[in-house]
Amino acid sequence: MLTPLERVRNLLSDLRIQPVDFDAIYAGRDNLTPLESVELFLQEEMRLRVEKQTLNRYRKANLPAQKSLDSFDFGFQRSVTKERMLRLSDMTWLEQAYNICLLGPPGVGKTHLAIALAVRGLDLGYTVVFETLSNLMVVLKTVEISKASQRRLKYIRKAALVVVDEVGFMPLSPAEANLFFGFVSSMSEKTSLIITSNKGFDEWADFMGDATITTAILDRLIHRCEIINMTGNSYRLAHHRSITGEN
Repeated sequence: MLTPLERVRNLLSDLRIQPVDFDAIYAGRDNLTPLESVELFLQEEMRLRVEKQTLNRYRKANLPAQKSLDSFDFGFQRSVTKERMLRLSDMTWLEQAYNICLLGPPGVGKTHLAIALAVRGLDLGYTVVFETLSNLMVVLKTVEISKASQRRLKYIRKAALVVVDEVGFMPLSPAEANLFFGFVSSMSEKTSLIITSNKGFDEWADFMGDATITTAILDRLIHRCEIINMTGNSYRLAHHRSITGEN
């Protein structure tokens, strides 16, 4: 003979409702009406579902690290203000599919800020994806033959925000430049992009290898875009740590 608790848990399983801690929910609440009891249970179920969905979005986002605006050293990096980044962190620009381009030399904090905005988007319930350009190229080049790439590209296309990191780090072949153009074009005015690049826009044709393709990409990318030019020294080099403690 099953206990009432066991019967309830079986019903939850049949309904595909994740189990909850009834003792924790109803601790110290002995005088609840039946309706209040149901309401409390549903609130806990909703909390657990939101928590599960958030964890799933984080997993699929593929962030390389956890970063925040609070952990960014605006005192060291003075070419971008905390006030400007806080305005962007309201993420309302995602609703208009605006883009952000973070440009500057290595080590100035482009990826940190991109991840911080991605984390903010995830916490607000948006679907976010992070890819380096090299990883994105692998997906785009193998989508016809790889089920994993097909699944990844499908998820990328339904995201509200896609971060493409390290644009310009390596030169693109003509075929890759065309693939990147197709990707940016398909995202244009539908999905927000955050692009990080160690090259200024006037240098993009050098690693794209084609001025016409470069112009077409930039035309779609910066039509609705916040451009953040970052300067200064590398934070990593200025704050490097050695194993022995000796420089």
